[in-house]
Amino acid sequence: MKAYWIAHVEVTDPQQYQQYTQRAPAAFAAYGGRFLARGGQSEALEGRTTPQRSVVIEFDSYEQALACYRSDLYQDACQYRHGAAMAEVIIVEGFEP
Repeated sequence: MKAYWIAHVEVTDPQQYQQYTQRAPAAFAAYGGRFLARGGQSEALEGRTTPQRSVVIEFDSYEQALACYRSDLYQDACQYRHGAAMAEVIIVEGFEP
């Protein structure tokens, strides 16, 4: 069953964050991740304010999504995000009727 990595990000240091965005896609690709949304226009209709960036990445399974996040490749990239952005990252299992 597919799984989705959903992230809401507020970038505080664009120059350092760029180092993250240059490295992280290699980890996603290594685990079969496919970007469905990456930034772009958004609007919060309920709840919190609209995040600066919203990202949705699809994986073939929940296990692959978790393995990607926990991988050395992604954690190395993540070092560049820490201190450059505030992020909420959630992995959710897809639904098949």
